[in-house]
Amino acid sequence: MKAKVEVFLKAGVLDVEGKAIEGALHGLGFADVSGVRVGKTIEFEVAAADRVAAEAEVKAMCERLLANTVIEGYRVEIAA
Repeated sequence: MKAKVEVFLKAGVLDVEGKAIEGALHGLGFADVSGVRVGKTIEFEVAAADRVAAEAEVKAMCERLLANTVIEGYRVEIAA
């Protein structure tokens, strides 16, 4: 099964990279852009008996390695 994990900073955590991109966009004339947030996407294959087992395994991966759950949130998507 194909797993897709989206990791992003939690609300209230300063996104320095997002602010830099927002400033650069303003400098390029895109003044109506605001609230830029940057995250990351991780995609991989996972061998699991079913979708529920795959989702549980990927969530465990997120909690242990893929996301810093103190400052980051994540979303998991499993596709057959």
